[in-house]
Amino acid sequence: MGLSSTPPQTQETPANGSVEAAAAARLRYVSDARPGIQRIRVGRGFKYSSADGTEVTDPQTLQRIRSIAIPPAWMDVWICPTATGHIQAVGRDARGRKQYRYHPRWREVRDETKYARLAEFGRALPRIRRRVSLDMRRAGHEREKVLATVVHLLETTLVRVGNPEYARHNGSYGLTTLRSRHVRIRGQRLRFEFRGKGGKLHTVDVNDGRVAAVVRRCQELPGHELFQYVDEAGERQTIDSADVNEYVRQITGSEFTAKDFRTWAGTVLALAALRIAGADSAPPTKKNVNLAVAAVAERLRNTPTVSRNCYIHPAVVEAYLGSALRGPRQHTPSAAGPTLRPEERALLALLTRKRTRGATAPTNGRVNPPA
Repeated sequence: MGLSSTPPQTQETPANGSVEAAAAARLRYVSDARPGIQRIRVGRGFKYSSADGTEVTDPQTLQRIRSIAIPPAWMDVWICPTATGHIQAVGRDARGRKQYRYHPRWREVRDETKYARLAEFGRALPRIRRRVSLDMRRAGHEREKVLATVVHLLETTLVRVGNPEYARHNGSYGLTTLRSRHVRIRGQRLRFEFRGKGGKLHTVDVNDGRVAAVVRRCQELPGHELFQYVDEAGERQTIDSADVNEYVRQITGSEFTAKDFRTWAGTVLALAALRIAGADSAPPTKKNVNLAVAAVAERLRNTPTVSRNCYIHPAVVEAYLGSALRGPRQHTPSAAGPTLRPEERALLALLTRKRTRGATAPTNGRVNPPA
């Protein structure tokens, strides 16, 4: 069935856009808080019990359950009683973390939605950058100054925003979960060293006097957490991913999150690499696509598969393979300023053209999954 697995989210309260995504995928939005099919271990195998306690014997239902490929080690398994639920199974892994298996159509629609808003995010970037630059120049050490510094680092280092659950249970960190011990400062130079997602050791160097000043002040406050501030009542407060996402939403007026910075950056990097490859007279090759994806993966610190499926807009690869990307042979990435860089403007133009064509082309009600 090719279902997708995703780290924990709270399903009792619908996540933003989830109900609409389910409807667009012609699925029902469901929750594991409602009765479903239970998995019961019997010897070396399993049997399945309906919400009313009767054993599931229907061949089609059993085949659907097998196709979900629920890991045998999962505990407290809940299985959707219908084949059209946007979630097909929920369980807890060996570490007790809640895991989900989603219906593939729901994932396709969610990915389409994510990529569809990328152009909107690109148009909002200059506004974000101007506000971040302004807040980083604030006097004192207030909340907005620390949040602006985190967003600046999100964009310039491409480090993940961080998940407190992963920090507690896995010892893996992102920007908002870093500890003071994870950074050393010499003058205006900073070196971050920490274990990220998957247990990989990350070393990130930053040369920025403004960032160094803010981080140094953070380190002077008591407590292990790095990014923190003192509120108006004199109480020490920490920054988490929800604070970062709310800050970005407040600037843009849209439901953007920290992950959008990585998706934008991954797509820009892919475009830059493929424009260079497209400058040659030789026909487009999948080898060049793979090289571009590998370069993106290295910058984002994840695998090529994850980079292509989650962080590179499929329109870029499609344009290259269709010989629609032509660009300079030389490309030197520039620092993030308040306006869009040339390669970012090129991406925005490409996405705008694609959206214009898509708005006039018949879809026959079909959703095309990302490459």
